[in-house]
Order: sequence, then C-alpha cells, then structure tokens
Amino acid sequence: MAHEAILWERLAADDLRVRCNLCAHRCVIPPGRQGACCVRENRDGILVTLVYERAISQHVDPIEKKPLFHFQPGSRSYSIATVGCNFRCAFCQNWEISQLPRESHQVPGETARPEAIARAAREYGCASISYTYTEPTIFAEYALDTARVAVGLGLKNVFVSNGYMTPELLRLMAGLIHAINVDLKAGRGEFYHKISGADLKPVLANLKLIQQLGIWLEVTTLVIPGLNDSDEELRWVASYLFNELGPDVPWHVSRFFPHYRMSDVPPTPAATLARAWHIGRDVGLRYVYVGNLPGHESESTFCPHCGALLIERYGYHVRFRGLGDGVCAHCGTAVPGVEMRPLDRSARGAFLS
Repeated sequence: MAHEAILWERLAADDLRVRCNLCAHRCVIPPGRQGACCVRENRDGILVTLVYERAISQHVDPIEKKPLFHFQPGSRSYSIATVGCNFRCAFCQNWEISQLPRESHQVPGETARPEAIARAAREYGCASISYTYTEPTIFAEYALDTARVAVGLGLKNVFVSNGYMTPELLRLMAGLIHAINVDLKAGRGEFYHKISGADLKPVLANLKLIQQLGIWLEVTTLVIPGLNDSDEELRWVASYLFNELGPDVPWHVSRFFPHYRMSDVPPTPAATLARAWHIGRDVGLRYVYVGNLPGHESESTFCPHCGALLIERYGYHVRFRGLGDGVCAHCGTAVPGVEMRPLDRSARGAFLS
C-alpha cells in the first residue's frame, strides 16, 4: 500500500537519507526509518506514505463540529482520516488513531479511493469533505487527490489542522482546500514543546499565509485548566489574532475534557470559558465562540453592528434567524465567511432546523 510521497528531497546524490518537507519538523529520515508522524518511511532513498487510500474513519458530520461557523453553516461535511499525527499532544481526544502508529507500530485502515470518497460525500448530501480527526498534513497526498475529485463534483474541502504544515504544502493546497480550522494551542513556545512536541513559530506564520492564500480561516484554542487559561495567555492569543489576522477571524475557545495522558485534569469550568470570551471581545475580535458547552449564548452568531441574532446554535443544531445572503437582515452589515446563507433544503445538514 506504500505510495511515493510529495515534498521530499535526497540530501545528496550519494546519500540515501531524505528530508521530508511536508511539515515543519522537516524530518531527516535514514533508510528503513520513519518520520515524526510514523507514517512516512524512507525505502531505499525514496520517501513513501504508508496511509495513502487507507481510511481509518469515515463519517458524516455537521460542519459546526470542525468547528467552522462561518463556512457553509448548517451543512453536512463528509469527514475522513487516516492513522498518524506529527504532534504527540498529551490531551488528544482521538489518540487511539492519531498515536496508533507511534504506540503500537500499526498502520491499519480500509481501502477507500479518492473517487469513492467524493461520490459518498455527494450521495450523503454533503457540501464538503473534511480531512480531520487526526492531522491531515500527514496524509496530504491522499487528501489533495481526494480534494481534486471533490472540486470536480462541486464540493468544497476542509482541513482541521494543527497548522504545522510547510509553506510549500500550503501553496499546493490553495484552490483545493477552501477552509481551515487551525488549533492554536497557546501563546508560549514552551507549551508546544512540552505538551505537543512541536514549535509555535511555524503555526503563527502559517496563520498569516493561510489568509494570504485566500483560504477561509477559523482558529480554535482548547482552554486547559492550569496550562493555558490565564488572563495573560488568553489575551496574548486574542491580541495576536486581532493584530495579525484582523477582527473578523472567528476564534473558538473550547472546553477541555480529560483525555489520554491528561485524564487527571478536570474539565474547563464554564466561568473560565466566559472569561476567555470576554477577553477576546475586549481585544476587539468580533466573532468569539464558546465550544463544547452546549446552550451557551456565545455559540450563536450576532451582528457586530446592531447586535441582532443572525444564526442561533445549540450544540450542532443550527437555525438561521436574521441572516440573509451574507448580510444582517436588520442593518445590512456584511458577515464575513463562505456561503453565509440558508442552504437549499436538499443541501441542509440533518442538524439544521
């Protein structure tokens, strides 16, 4: 099932070591060894991917689950993943599949060709395909081939990502990937090193490049008690988004639940999420959303000018209230996003009321 990888190079003509240029680790991999993701392997001087057409998960999700609130709201997204990840986050909620190659040296998955995935997305009435659950960068060959087929069928494509891809990959994604939700985990490099085994700087640079390439961007910060929930930390993240990406980038502050190697950390208190929401709004962000706390008022979208309720949400249930074709029906203020309008009934998600 091995498939030659993209974005790699030999270190020298007489050296069988290769450098993978898919993510910011830029692993140098000797023959017979794998990169940090554990699913890209050097075979006699050629880098191959072990997960091409090997789907570990296929589901139909509401687009709000990604979370994307300003991209085809109320629609279905056909969601796929392979095993593997280039991070090793101690709190990963999908660690059973993301860390499987690292912990058990297995690369399972069912054969699913890009054409079959795109057809399934159409048959289930999805408006997009999401590459999610694990880090899609590590199965970029598979994701991009699927995205090309999807575009031909009139579907859009979504990455749910840690944002650690290289600029070279991001430029390949332009025109094929239409939206990305990036998990900006903290505003401190030491958090990334200790908790995820990565570096913060490439993520920050990629946030700006994503916008420059015209890919719709939303950002999520999982707020973890005792680790990244201080006023100082949250204000740094919100200020970075405001100053570098502008006031209209949606920021999702999401509730942590105990998982994986952090099962002893309590869930994020609702009051902490409310504090994060207020910090984001005080900084100047117009669209701040609380996640993983169904029923909280800040799940919904309000007009930043007149305050009218535009899209009402309760968990994954969505109801359009005062939003026309991308504008507030009350004052005419434009609401940024992609296809920000009620969908035709045939394209509505099962969760849209």
